[in-house]
Amino acid sequence: MGHFHHVGMSMGMSSGDDNSTMAPSHHHPTSSASHSHGHMMTMMPMTFYFGFKNVELLFSGLVINTAGEMAGAFVAVFLLAMFYEGLKIAREGLLRKSQVSIRYNSMPVPGPNGTILMETHKTVGQQMLSFPHLLQTVLHIIQVVISYFLMLIFMTYNGYLCIAVAAGAGMGYFLFSWKKAVVVDITEHCH
Repeated sequence: MGHFHHVGMSMGMSSGDDNSTMAPSHHHPTSSASHSHGHMMTMMPMTFYFGFKNVELLFSGLVINTAGEMAGAFVAVFLLAMFYEGLKIAREGLLRKSQVSIRYNSMPVPGPNGTILMETHKTVGQQMLSFPHLLQTVLHIIQVVISYFLMLIFMTYNGYLCIAVAAGAGMGYFLFSWKKAVVVDITEHCH
């Protein structure tokens, strides 16, 4: 029969130099055999904080404990967010290049003074069982996994890591999306 241990958060403000505000405290007794099959629940901060002591980053073995480790994590998260934005733009470009079938459809639309105008639409597509579609699928899976990693990093509520996610996404958008073509619908009449 397992025992559950609920561990609370260290609510006291830290003194001075270690910059560890509201970091979760961990305690897991292992001296007794009755505790060897137990589960430990830890409390995560539910408000934003700026600290670098005992910050778990995605995996239990990846714990930030120094300012240097936080700086390295900041750079890594910043680059991951930039990569995510670049991947989104790259996938759009690959999709445009891989469109293989082009079909034109004309349809009559009412014009001014009871006239009939012909409006032409271009339809593009690709084949499901093709290398470009397979590549798009793999890149989509990678994009989804990275997006969840970035969400989980933001959910640590660590201010430094949240800034890294937002700043990296912003820089990635700035660097990669300026080439993105803007589609203007010339048949749009609403202003």
